[in-house]
Amino acid sequence: MFTFILRRTGVMALTMLCLTVVVFFLVNLDPNLRKLSISQTNMRASDAQIESWLEINGYRDPFFERYAAWLGAWQKQPNIDRETGLAVSRFKYCDDPTEPTFTGVIQGDFGCSTKFKRKVSDKLVPALQATGWLMFWVMVVMIPSALLIGILAGMREGSRTDRSLSVVSIISTATPEYVSGVFFTVIFASWLGILNGSAATATSKGITFYNFSLPVMTMALYGMGYIARMTRASMVEVMTAQYIRTARLKGMSFYAVIIKHALRNALIAPFTVIMLQFPWLLTGVVIVEIMFRYQGFGYTLVQAAGNNDIDLLLACSLVSVVVVLVTQLISDVGYAYLNPRIRVK
Repeated sequence: MFTFILRRTGVMALTMLCLTVVVFFLVNLDPNLRKLSISQTNMRASDAQIESWLEINGYRDPFFERYAAWLGAWQKQPNIDRETGLAVSRFKYCDDPTEPTFTGVIQGDFGCSTKFKRKVSDKLVPALQATGWLMFWVMVVMIPSALLIGILAGMREGSRTDRSLSVVSIISTATPEYVSGVFFTVIFASWLGILNGSAATATSKGITFYNFSLPVMTMALYGMGYIARMTRASMVEVMTAQYIRTARLKGMSFYAVIIKHALRNALIAPFTVIMLQFPWLLTGVVIVEIMFRYQGFGYTLVQAAGNNDIDLLLACSLVSVVVVLVTQLISDVGYAYLNPRIRVK
């Protein structure tokens, strides 16, 4: 197992390196750099002024040199004032160093946000904390509800309960967040007036039941159906196994067989599905956080993309890659431990 984890970690590091190169290339395309230069100089700046700003701030340096400097494996050169000949900070509001130094992702420096006028880490860390709380409560609501629906539906295949819960699961999976979010807002905020707290205040004034329930319900509903369907399919397969029939012939009650024998084996496959919900939540929060103006990771990502904030956009992309790869590793390792038929050599 240790060798397997070590090998997968190496593959993850290589995958992360390749993906960051691709993202860095796409984000630093010439149209994006010109938009950044215009936003930082003057909306009426000439082409010569735009090109001069890009050269002074190092955006015309060789591609791999800039990538290595962002990564922290290459010395980042300071800007040189053409009038005085002195080294100056690239962005004064971030106190960038004025001497050649190794500073980048490896050293924990993600750059400077041109939109929010501060270091990327100062903006990204609070956003990740806010999204972390949202994802935590989504999981708390979604996983038990989905497992319960799937188990109840799979216990008696073809029954009325199975058909009813299967329809609910399909409707849940087929309803995107931007539809269920509007639906919940109209029902609970406008008509009933019980969940009318603004999610925009959750990150500034604190999380409450009134300003946090709608985003949680919106995200939990969409993922609930998929997990429930997978749990039902796994439960149906387990209930037809030979050892379940043997346990019933020995005189065990139906519910005792479910609890002692069926549940443990039926939950192996849904475990993998549950772990893979974390990457989905990163994409889901973009829609939900914009819809409810909840200032978390998704809201920050859209702000960075809309305002051509290159360093912040690169940091958000790096976080997404890390979350996807780490959850896949945990899923593989957990599945190997839960399923005794799997042997990792």
